[in-house]
Amino acid sequence: MNLLWLIPTLPFLGFTILVLSSGRMSRERARIVGVGSVALAFLATIYIATQYYAAAAHGLDHGAGFTVSLWPWITAGSLNLNFSLYLDGLSLSMLFVITGVGALIHLYASGYMWDDPDYTRFFTYMNLFVAAMLMLVLADNLVLMFLGWEGVGLCSFLLIGFWYKDPKNGYAARKAFVVTRAGDTAFAIGLFLLFRELGSLEIQEILHLAPENFEMGGNMPTLISALLLGGAVGKSAQIPLQTWLPDAMAGPTPVSALIHAATMVTAGVYLIARCHPVFLLSPIAMTMVASIGLITLLVAGFTALNQWDIKRVLAYSTMSQIGYMFLALGVEAWDSSIFHLMTHAIFKALLFLTAGSIILAMHHEQDIRKMGGLRKQLPVPFWCFLIGSACLIALPPTSGFWSKEPILLAAWEADPIFWYGAVFGAFLTAVYTTRLMLLVFFGTPEGGIPKTHEPKGWQLHPPLIILAGLSLVAGLFNLPAADVLPHAHEHHPPLWVEITGILLPVVGIFIGWQVFLKGRWQALRMESPAFDGLRKFLASGWGFDWLYDILLVKPFMALAKANRNDIVDLVPKAVVVASSQCYYFFSRGQNGQLRFYVATMAAAAIMIISLALFT
Repeated sequence: MNLLWLIPTLPFLGFTILVLSSGRMSRERARIVGVGSVALAFLATIYIATQYYAAAAHGLDHGAGFTVSLWPWITAGSLNLNFSLYLDGLSLSMLFVITGVGALIHLYASGYMWDDPDYTRFFTYMNLFVAAMLMLVLADNLVLMFLGWEGVGLCSFLLIGFWYKDPKNGYAARKAFVVTRAGDTAFAIGLFLLFRELGSLEIQEILHLAPENFEMGGNMPTLISALLLGGAVGKSAQIPLQTWLPDAMAGPTPVSALIHAATMVTAGVYLIARCHPVFLLSPIAMTMVASIGLITLLVAGFTALNQWDIKRVLAYSTMSQIGYMFLALGVEAWDSSIFHLMTHAIFKALLFLTAGSIILAMHHEQDIRKMGGLRKQLPVPFWCFLIGSACLIALPPTSGFWSKEPILLAAWEADPIFWYGAVFGAFLTAVYTTRLMLLVFFGTPEGGIPKTHEPKGWQLHPPLIILAGLSLVAGLFNLPAADVLPHAHEHHPPLWVEITGILLPVVGIFIGWQVFLKGRWQALRMESPAFDGLRKFLASGWGFDWLYDILLVKPFMALAKANRNDIVDLVPKAVVVASSQCYYFFSRGQNGQLRFYVATMAAAAIMIISLALFT
């Protein structure tokens, strides 16, 4: 375990080499450093995993973790923190996702971005992101976790706005940075409260102290959990801080796959799972987590049905699936949530990367209305997208089925309302995924089937094929996190509940097939002018951007306009004016006339003598 530090160090070393090259490194060498550093981190993860299970085989409880202290870090009053890494089943599960899926995405990106003039800069940002994400999940204390948390936020800003010459990309990057900062502020305040109440920011110590010092259902654990939830909601793009994620699709497609599908957006899920003993002390907070997840998965599902950009459909799909993870966390299905996190990272990375191949083949066209009939022209992307779609819909026996079905059953046992919402969300997932699949690969768009060119580069197809294979078998994996997190209760719902959870997505596929390929039940398309308002409302993401513009942006802009001269600056300006006036007044007395000086001295002497006599 002493080599645990090597896992985050390798991608950070890759970042350092690339940034010191100042863009003068050749593409071949940049590819070797960028891809190789993350691949080596994956091999290091496999080695550490063998040590972890070897220790378990020699009698160590699987639930126990290992702490590797590297050096003293912060000493301030009663706060003493080391720069320490912590490994247990939960962090090990995240390591496999970050380094394994991350290495495949890096390999794909090395071909996808080959013609970009800023090739080296791209991998500089990507390596830094992986290093920050690894630090986030390996952190032994919440301050170190917050360092990684802010690091992935910075890299997200840099990668979303990678093509910064387009103003829209810069706007999307700023939007992501500002919106997630709102959640990060809540997270930071939660850390302050934890330290004030418990006197520690060591994660394992907090998890032991919280049940001893906080009363079940008390105000303080509820407030702290709500603040931590605020951070999780911002980073994982859940309502009400979800508006940044669809616009983040402005970045290159490999960025969407790595940051906005497989890793960064799952950081909020990891935070809640890691701090689950604190959340368990507040039933209100647990209900909030489940409710936010349910609302988000439904809102995102309806919105995905009304998108025409292939990447935005997948973006809203990501929001919806993370909603399922939040729902699982809120109903105490901890291991099911992390299991779905892992499988979703695999098949959603597959879908995004396949979408990237389609976009390249379509000469950077992303509008699905201009696609169609591509299954024969792009056979590898077709089959990979089909497998990813089956996992997203959760068809048995794909990995998506094995990870989502326990969430639905846990939702039923917690509250049937949660189950009804979740199973309807599964139906929506099947409909919009079928719509996407049919419009891209079947049918004939207006103007005929478009001409494509098969993307070149040996780096593109192997990652897709590997991810497709993993998507089919990942449901059979034994998740290390199951050794750390509380197990969900045994599920014994009525038989009709289990059957409905399986059949309703199949019904969604059938309806999508009939509507979007056969042309039947056209009213369901909502294409008549009577539905224009509703269709625009849903396509806009339920008007959240408009709402925030009214409530936050316009009042702030009005205040800034009214305060154009900056009221705070009036204080130093007043000091300057007063000093100038005093200088003018006193300088009048320095006129060089001897009689004036004598008269002034005499008057001052008379005043002083008078004051002495009368006081």
